[in-house]
Amino acid sequence: MGLFDDFAKQRVFAVQEFTLLSSRALGNVFRSPHYATDIVRQMDFIGFGSLPIVVLTGFFTGAVLALQSANTLSTFGETSLTGQLVMLSLVRELGPVLTSLMVAGRNSSGMASELGSMVVSEQIDAMRALGTDPSKKLVTPRLVATVLMLPMLTIISDFMGLLGGFATSFFIIRLNPGQYWYSAYQSLEFEDVFQGLLKPFVFAFIVALVGCYYGLTTTGGTQGVGRSTTQAVVAASVLILVSDFFLTKIILWLLA
Repeated sequence: MGLFDDFAKQRVFAVQEFTLLSSRALGNVFRSPHYATDIVRQMDFIGFGSLPIVVLTGFFTGAVLALQSANTLSTFGETSLTGQLVMLSLVRELGPVLTSLMVAGRNSSGMASELGSMVVSEQIDAMRALGTDPSKKLVTPRLVATVLMLPMLTIISDFMGLLGGFATSFFIIRLNPGQYWYSAYQSLEFEDVFQGLLKPFVFAFIVALVGCYYGLTTTGGTQGVGRSTTQAVVAASVLILVSDFFLTKIILWLLA
């Protein structure tokens, strides 16, 4: 019972610390100084740095979607709907979720290891001693950069997925290009775009704040840095998948 109580207290304390860090990081957005240089540097690292993996993930996801859907649709003689199925699957669900998971794997781990190393080497304590707020200097720029870049990366991933679906449709299924693009374009509605862009905006908060939280709460020297990095990726990935379900439920209820 004592072990369970300790575990429960640790979890509640962790949620409290995470909430405080999140509220402080959000509040810092509206207070100067804004550290614009740090934001631009993080945008370059998170956005441009994640581009190759996002492009590859999007392209081959679309290609596989087209291959699988055409195989099923051919049973009903409706292979012309391949573009519609690829478009809706990517924009509504797979584009935002897979892009966020890839960015979390690359950047949540990077944030956790970088901030964890700073904690272990006492650089964070030195910043506080010099009168600099670590959450304002380190967390807020990463949060702002992720919120700005993740929706853009999702759009690129969706487009590459459509290209991947087209490549499969044209070279393997031998579908008419006009049919594919017309079917994809006609199927897209405002509700789909709204859903597809709202999700990465929310996921960006998870990616940035989870990575920073685990980095700043690192303990145990260099081994602790490795542990924080692993925990950040796992926690961010799980939270993205869980929040995706609830976001989808809420959006479908709002648009019903």
